[in-house]
Amino acid sequence: MTAADVLVIGGGVIGASVTYYLTRAGLQVTLCDRGDIASGTSSACEGQMLAVDKRPGYDLDLALTSQKLLSEISGEFESVLQYQQTGSLLAVEEEDLHAAREFVTRRKQAGLRVDLLDAQTLRSRVPALAEDIAAGIWCPSDATLNPMALAYGMTVTAQESGARVLPYTEVLSIKKDAGGAAVGVSTSDGDLTADRVVCAAGVWTPGILQTVGVDVPIRPRKGHVLVAQRGSSPYQGAVQEFGYQKTILGMKRGRVPSALKEYGIAFVYEYTRDGNFLVGASRQFAGFSREVDPDVVRWLARRAIRFVPGLSDINVIRIYTGFRPHTPDHRPIVSRVPGVPGLFIAAGHEGAGVGLAAVTGRLTADLVCGRAPVIDPEPLQLGRFTEGGD
Repeated sequence: MTAADVLVIGGGVIGASVTYYLTRAGLQVTLCDRGDIASGTSSACEGQMLAVDKRPGYDLDLALTSQKLLSEISGEFESVLQYQQTGSLLAVEEEDLHAAREFVTRRKQAGLRVDLLDAQTLRSRVPALAEDIAAGIWCPSDATLNPMALAYGMTVTAQESGARVLPYTEVLSIKKDAGGAAVGVSTSDGDLTADRVVCAAGVWTPGILQTVGVDVPIRPRKGHVLVAQRGSSPYQGAVQEFGYQKTILGMKRGRVPSALKEYGIAFVYEYTRDGNFLVGASRQFAGFSREVDPDVVRWLARRAIRFVPGLSDINVIRIYTGFRPHTPDHRPIVSRVPGVPGLFIAAGHEGAGVGLAAVTGRLTADLVCGRAPVIDPEPLQLGRFTEGGD
């Protein structure tokens, strides 16, 4: 087969974005995936593109850079993207008011547009919320989109510029030359050669990189999402409970049932332009089992009704699960792979892959091309997980 400049493993939003930006850089790219485009984690997630939930400093800068990049290119995919800059809201319970004030202050100091709404203002904006919700944190710049449409849009655009896309082509191993450099992959359909290889396979990245003796600390974190019937939406926007931030970062939560802590459950709501809305979310380390857990579903429903009582009358039409690629420090890995020249990794975004897809694709292309990076890549290096770094 014809050799490519770069071979990208993984056709989710991250791999699609990497392929898009590499193609824009003028490189000949081959993208392969074990299934169809966006058939893995990107087909089983919400589509929120948030900055409000990021820690001030590097993480917030990363999210804002990604939002800016997507706004620059979204016109290319506008017909399918379902992009909505509706803002995002964090619902704050009474016991979290002090923490919420500090949360808002720190983000304002970091330059993020964010406001703390009192209970009266909150209820006038979202009447469906429970009356005892004490406050809301409002971030107008946040947005939602369709993750599968983003992946398809980037992939199709890359194809139109010459990229080769090979769905249902599972990568079995990475090939190295006599000098130890990556020179392609072995797949279920034969060998593919390339000057450089980028692994953007999400939760399947560790298994692929193990074939060249590289350990990657990414674990699958299972999440459940409920899909509600069309036309029943109580709010056309995105809402999370403030406690979700504690769940994401593994922080201690206050007075909630032990099952919520066990299953990592916190209320998340997202309206879609199709007229449905999504309710989540849970976070569990359960290996690669995608089985729906009825206990988790019940607790998701109870938590949703606690924040929006009217949801008790809404029918759920579908439930799905997916895997978030978790790293120990909750940051993605966008890096050259130490010890294997020509091999790069772009994975480990957990629940932020949709929001960070654009900056990940652009930064990966910068690293592959050896040009000035769009953002400092040092905090995302794989070597940070080894003793003393690399």
